[in-house]
Amino acid sequence: MYQLTALYNHPEDPAAFDKHYTEVHAVIAKKIPGLLRYTISHPGPDPEGNKPPYYLVAVLDFADEAAFGAGMGGEHGQAAVADLPNFAGAGVALLTGEANEA
Repeated sequence: MYQLTALYNHPEDPAAFDKHYTEVHAVIAKKIPGLLRYTISHPGPDPEGNKPPYYLVAVLDFADEAAFGAGMGGEHGQAAVADLPNFAGAGVALLTGEANEA
């Protein structure tokens, strides 16, 4: 399994972020060829009640690095990357790598 993990910083306007993410970005991302699973989560506060470091975490699973490269290098993968400035102005960290069950 090969994963792309997107860590989105807290946006200035969470409602606008959520609207664009749900209605535009996720629709594009779900069309990436080779995508096996796509999950998102909104982290909650830590045990002390502190705000989490990220607003939203998205994880995209692919069979292997070749499938990831083909999917992200294609039309829909490139469109998803090109869409990031349209809603992720607060910043996003993109991490990729092999994922294994622990």
